[in-house]
Amino acid sequence: MERLKKISGLAIPLLLTLIFLYLAFRNVNLKEAFILIGDVKIGWLLVFIVIFLFSHFVRAIRWKYIISSVKDDVKILHLFGATMIGYGVNAVVPRLGEVYRAMFMGRWEKISRTSMFGTVIVERIIDILALAFSVLVSVLIYSGDLYGKITWLKSTLEIGFVLILLGIVLILFTIIFKEKFYSVILKITGAFSETLADKLGEIFSMLVEGFGSLKGRKNVVMTILLSVAIMLLYGLNSYISFLMMGMDHLQKVTFGVAWILMTISAFGVVIPTPSGIGSYHWITITTLVAVFGFGKEISTAFAIVTHAVSYIIFILSPFVFVYLVNLKRKGEGEEKLNFFTVLKQAKYENGKD
Repeated sequence: MERLKKISGLAIPLLLTLIFLYLAFRNVNLKEAFILIGDVKIGWLLVFIVIFLFSHFVRAIRWKYIISSVKDDVKILHLFGATMIGYGVNAVVPRLGEVYRAMFMGRWEKISRTSMFGTVIVERIIDILALAFSVLVSVLIYSGDLYGKITWLKSTLEIGFVLILLGIVLILFTIIFKEKFYSVILKITGAFSETLADKLGEIFSMLVEGFGSLKGRKNVVMTILLSVAIMLLYGLNSYISFLMMGMDHLQKVTFGVAWILMTISAFGVVIPTPSGIGSYHWITITTLVAVFGFGKEISTAFAIVTHAVSYIIFILSPFVFVYLVNLKRKGEGEEKLNFFTVLKQAKYENGKD
């Protein structure tokens, strides 16, 4: 059963990737698209990379404010490194990056892994809220009917807001009525499955510790402001992408156009494919063609370049950060850590529990 679960966990993302790649590139002249890729503006490409890295550095700073009540002197190198490790692992196996991110951070800073998992969950909830409101802004600033152009957008938002509302209610009940709510839920689930009850118990603990870490007006305000800054940086990078591909010479491109594309294409990353391969390309190409009237080949070139650059950075950066942190740890007399030793230690700790 466990083996079947692992196989399906790898097979489903791969199947989704293949389906979305087919949808993205069908009826596209790939030869022409790759010719257009050769015309990428190197100067704007470098700007894209700098802003891309800076946006994730800001994300690491936001994480610092979220966990400040757990530990207020967390090293920026560890925050940035763990953040990029998470993205790097997600680029290979969807969602596993969140696990490695919490494990590395917990080991580097000697913080409870449960606390770190909790803060990662909190961050993801904040990201979903930020994306939902960003899409609403896109609907407001678009001159036409965005829901009509992207037919799945309205229903996705409606379902998303319902799930967000239910999630907030669940979190509030979990925090305010911790013991009673916790015992009732576990009693109900335990009647069906002890394993499910144990899993829910872990999730409850993570949620309580995660949201309990975000304390103080300053930390809450800074988390909100930095969340806005992250979305603005993503929008700016989307705008730079248009300049990088020379698409501003085809028609007028504004920050508003870039913002709309950024918010809609973000759904391609939410879909559980490795780093949005296929899903990002399909949604990006569809949006550029259907909403803004760009040609299929230049839209395909845009999707391939922007995804490839970010993917390469995500794949390489974990090794760079693990090396840099280990170099620093060696100087401080600490043991070196890698992907295998961190996972092995986590399994050992779980065994002890």
